[in-house]
Amino acid sequence: MGNESTFDYIIIGAGAAGLMLADAMCKDAFFDDKRVLLLDKDAKKNNDRTWCFWENGTGVFDSLLHTSWDAIYFGGADFSKRFNIAPYQYKMIRGIDFYEDVLTRITQHPNISFRIDEVLKVSDKDYEVEVITKETTYKSKRAFNSIFTYEMATHQNKYPVLQQHWLGWFVKTEKPVFEEGVATYMDFSIPQKGNTRFMYVLPFSKTEALVEYTLFSKELLALEEYESALNSYLKERLGCGAFEILDDEKGSIPMTCYDFQEHHTKNIRFIGTAGGWAKPSTGYTFMSTSKKIPVLINHLKIGKPLKDLRFKNKFWYYDLLLLDVLAQNNAKGQIVFETLFKNRDPQLIFKFLDEETSSLEDIRYMAGAPWLPFTKALLKRLF
Repeated sequence: MGNESTFDYIIIGAGAAGLMLADAMCKDAFFDDKRVLLLDKDAKKNNDRTWCFWENGTGVFDSLLHTSWDAIYFGGADFSKRFNIAPYQYKMIRGIDFYEDVLTRITQHPNISFRIDEVLKVSDKDYEVEVITKETTYKSKRAFNSIFTYEMATHQNKYPVLQQHWLGWFVKTEKPVFEEGVATYMDFSIPQKGNTRFMYVLPFSKTEALVEYTLFSKELLALEEYESALNSYLKERLGCGAFEILDDEKGSIPMTCYDFQEHHTKNIRFIGTAGGWAKPSTGYTFMSTSKKIPVLINHLKIGKPLKDLRFKNKFWYYDLLLLDVLAQNNAKGQIVFETLFKNRDPQLIFKFLDEETSSLEDIRYMAGAPWLPFTKALLKRLF
């Protein structure tokens, strides 16, 4: 098998992007004679996150679904509605189920190794990549790095960098307060305090749900602020009585149109959030990543330098305008989303956010949004 520390490809990070890439290599005969190393400092034995996405009909991840919903609820200041979203479903995958499924498959593949080790430094030496970890030094022809830090994006001022950040509680309530089959996509009926703030509720039964307090803003809050907002929403808004917190999850995803291109080199490619794969206007990353992996695989098979691969399209410009609006006036999010859901069906909104709309559908979608803030943002970008 050759040198134990030398590989054709090294994948750093066994999150969604790293595992999807390793899995794609496992399934493609082109990589059968290539040595692949997957590195992560964690054994991936815990349910450390959930991924949610909407999808039209059945999909490749359906066997892993923890729950799915056929309807969503949007709550605003002046407009609220429950929508049936067929032919779409809103779907959830637990991190642990995804990890177990993919790791079981790839670790049975003779040319792919999964090692638990912390990566300290990654360098492109032009003729090879050197990956220094706590335990050893590895070398490879190509490396894919999913380690993200906000400094990768905040060192520049051309593109705003917001965060989608949240604290979520998996709760069991004393009273039946949740509507099964209906996911609360956004509930803005909470104090905005100068930001874009909403509640996000995924019910598993009438008394169990994941309830998340989510913000689109530049700065994080103190932990007590998230907890206080969740407490008051559960008790005052939902009237749930006593409740038990079974588990929690918190996180932050960058919302930026900075394209991370300057970080890629000839032989190193940043992937996942670190590669700018989170959808800038929503923070959704799982399905965005699943669409980019086949493109990356094809690029690898052609043998071109990794920095040459680009994903920018017309939707990048649309996302940029929304982020400009939110960066200029962070409280505008409620008005933007409330106007959209009032004027347009969720099916068109989902299709647009999935980057699958035609130019005519783009125009129809944008005509449903408040025109003044977007016109100002466009003129500022142009002039």
